Amino acid sequence: MITSDYIKQCIETSLPCEWIQVEGEDGRHFSAVIVSEQFKGKSMVQQHQLVYRALRDKMKEEIHALSMKTLTPEQWEEYKQAEQQA
Repeated sequence: MITSDYIKQCIETSLPCEWIQVEGEDGRHFSAVIVSEQFKGKSMVQQHQLVYRALRDKMKEEIHALSMKTLTPEQWEEYKQAEQQA
């Protein structure tokens, strides 16, 4: 069965990440927060394509669903500050 750690490793191998968290309960449905400099200047669709490219065939064969939040380092800092103020 595929694990959250395995997905995290696959993403980190192909995409330099400043921060990444992957969670999943049942081995097929996962959620991820990914912070990468590579996302700068790209649309959300392009950012997600970078992640899907890192996972390649695993998205077709092993992972049923992956919801993700992709952020640049600057967006991540803003996100964390907003969370602290809430």
